Amino acid sequence: MGKTPVILQTDSMNLILASSSVYRRQLLERLAIPFSCHSPNIDESRKPGETPIDLVTRLAREKAAAVRATQADAVIIASDQLAHNDGDVLGKAGTIEAACDQLARLSGREVEFLTSLHVSDAGGESVAHVDTTLVHFRHLTSKEISRYVELEMPLDCAGSFKSEGLGCTLFERVDNRDPTALIGLPLIATASALRRFGIDPLL
Repeated sequence: MGKTPVILQTDSMNLILASSSVYRRQLLERLAIPFSCHSPNIDESRKPGETPIDLVTRLAREKAAAVRATQADAVIIASDQLAHNDGDVLGKAGTIEAACDQLARLSGREVEFLTSLHVSDAGGESVAHVDTTLVHFRHLTSKEISRYVELEMPLDCAGSFKSEGLGCTLFERVDNRDPTALIGLPLIATASALRRFGIDPLL
């Protein structure tokens, strides 16, 4: 038998999003439950020989643990995302030049985006999940790439695009189970994990 959830009153919850990402904050706000944000400030470097899925899973877990160290009584939501193609991990571009270069390399290719989730409570229970999204980029001209980067400045996004905005014009198609995962936080899995810990957005 699974753990029976105890439904908490919204004014008694201590729910924390372990992130400084505005995109994740905006996504979690869709569930209309009160929460606060704490930046985990961890080293996100890839370890030698670490696979993309192991990396993205570990980082979400370590983000949650970093916030747990100072917030012992909270339910903590942590997430991480990376894109990869044939094992080549694509991080945040950081500069306009790097963003244009990244999109040029993705032109006409299929890229896998992994979005991890780690939700834990004060009692040591946790839920881990990874959403996989396949993004099929259409063939892009250098003019299209430059114009897109100029308009949306996706320098803090893995893959150098914002799928919730003009980024969708870069694709041929997207294959996934949860469209919010590509933005940065899989809300279907998040809501499911929160219900397990007694937090139901509908109650």
